[in-house]
Amino acid sequence: MPGTELFGDEERKEVMDVLETGVLFRYNHDAQRKGHWKAKDFEAEVAKFTGAKHALAVSSGSTAVSTMLAACGVGYGDHVIVPPFTFIATIESVLMAGAIPVFAEIDETLCLSAEGIRKAITPQTKAVLLVHMCGAAADLDGILAVCKDPGSGPGSIMLIEDTAQALGATYKGKHLGLYGKMGSFSFDFFKINTCGEGGVVITNDDQLYTTAEHFSDHGHSHEGDNRGMEPHYILGTNYRIGEINAAIGLAQARKLPYILSQQRKHKAIIQQRLSKIPGLTFRKQCDDAGDSATFFHLFFPSETVARAANKAMIEAGVGGAYWYDNMYHYIKQWNQLKDLKMPFRTVAHELGLPQDLKTLKFPKSDAVLSRLISFNIRVTWTESELNAYLDKVEGAVRKAMEGVGV
Repeated sequence: MPGTELFGDEERKEVMDVLETGVLFRYNHDAQRKGHWKAKDFEAEVAKFTGAKHALAVSSGSTAVSTMLAACGVGYGDHVIVPPFTFIATIESVLMAGAIPVFAEIDETLCLSAEGIRKAITPQTKAVLLVHMCGAAADLDGILAVCKDPGSGPGSIMLIEDTAQALGATYKGKHLGLYGKMGSFSFDFFKINTCGEGGVVITNDDQLYTTAEHFSDHGHSHEGDNRGMEPHYILGTNYRIGEINAAIGLAQARKLPYILSQQRKHKAIIQQRLSKIPGLTFRKQCDDAGDSATFFHLFFPSETVARAANKAMIEAGVGGAYWYDNMYHYIKQWNQLKDLKMPFRTVAHELGLPQDLKTLKFPKSDAVLSRLISFNIRVTWTESELNAYLDKVEGAVRKAMEGVGV
């Protein structure tokens, strides 16, 4: 992953600033920290890069989603439309909020489709939790239109963006995460930027930011300089980021322009090379220039060809992700969700789910994912390394295509 490719002196310097003061906590201890406010600087860097009015750093991408849902007032019994193709943390956050996930189909953008969302709307629908999967935008024009005028059920539907995998991606020049009420990024070990564990929430709404900030720190209002005597206007929990994680995130965020430029350069080379293979197509892009280019996506004519290509790529040492069989990212194998296996009783147990997840079918999502193989785009490839990699990918893909008569 891009972030882990570029660890160096910059990260070490920021971490040592923290260790030399001994202040690992993001708030207070003004004199002891000697001017080092890594969480605040990290937030400022993300806000500046994305153009967001506010950015709030928290402990993970998962807690970032939970913070957004809380700030937006999503809770007991509210229906939230979600995709079947995402990291399961998206769904867990909805359940932990006391809300009810309602699944809708994806399309070849790899994200929720406007049509899928419209068909999934219920009278209790409060929000669409839109995941910009694998680093590029969903059909925002179509989805925003549905949220504004659902046609039935509620008057309008709130859009909240889970942009965990899409830091740096844009749509029509505007950063993802700024189209809905709030957006969130993950900085875990497997993202375009990483701080080990961390997340950032962005918004242009003053009140939502304030609520999110308070909620993520046990309701602390951060008024004055005596933490023990601060007013508390709401209850919350501990989703705070620590200064060491924030220090790494700060150094990484400063590298984002370089990471994006390299990834996009390599994506163009890959696409130019692989577009010569008959029968092979690529991910549908709503704004190709805005793709963060963390992944490259291959669509094959059928599941049979995709499975043959996946096998050939693994044998060639360039195996990618065949998402259709993936345990983490597609609902097909989420048995723990289908059985609602939790260590405690939740609102979903009390109210039940509006969909029977054990029998629910996703024919459109299946048709997309069964034909898809994705692979990471590296930042640090040399020209010769990338060409050697593509030689193997192209050879494996052509072998699979020819083997099934494409």
